[in-house]
Amino acid sequence: MDDHEREGLLAKLEELRIEHRDLDAVIARILESAPFDMIQMQRLKKRKLNLKDQITRLENGLIPDIIA
Repeated sequence: MDDHEREGLLAKLEELRIEHRDLDAVIARILESAPFDMIQMQRLKKRKLNLKDQITRLENGLIPDIIA
């Protein structure tokens, strides 16, 4: 992986982290204001989990393989 590719992945990783953090804040605000739409909440939580999975995959892709 060259430096340009790595910088692109790092930028995407930061973008996903920000979106994940923002979604967490939205979920917290919705939970504070009862009643709330359970279907909407499930969709938001599913999106948040999907973002976390994408973040994990990118992080794992950035860590160089260690040859034992």
